[in-house]
Amino acid sequence: MGGDGPGSILVGIDGSTPSMRAAAYAVGMARRQHCRLIAVYVRAHPPALLPLGDAGGCATATAIEAQDAVEKELRETFGQYLPQLGVAAELVVRTGEPFTELAAAACEARADAVIVGRSAGVLHRIAGSLAGRLVRCGKWPVTVVP
Repeated sequence: MGGDGPGSILVGIDGSTPSMRAAAYAVGMARRQHCRLIAVYVRAHPPALLPLGDAGGCATATAIEAQDAVEKELRETFGQYLPQLGVAAELVVRTGEPFTELAAAACEARADAVIVGRSAGVLHRIAGSLAGRLVRCGKWPVTVVP
């Protein structure tokens, strides 16, 4: 209330090319609209340790290291580029299922728009993509960036 345009935009990022395109789009939109940008990176729960001896532990450690590397890269990118652009932005890191965590973050932030990258997975055509689920939720305008 009291303003024209969105107050906050939420973008889901995971380090993939489509999500980074979505982030670039969201940064531009936030800059033009003079609103806050919330970027959400959702870390997956580490795979359960399987009773396969050390193999299960190695897989878990590898998954955690990969997520740590993505998070570090996203934090560095945010710290390096956003101050130059004059966008009020924050990176939020959550753990869980992407749809659930993005929807919860959007509700908590009272986001006026949600932006995500296009899913590249073939399985998503059958099970439904994150973007499709957010659209069907019907709580926010959702922009899907290719």
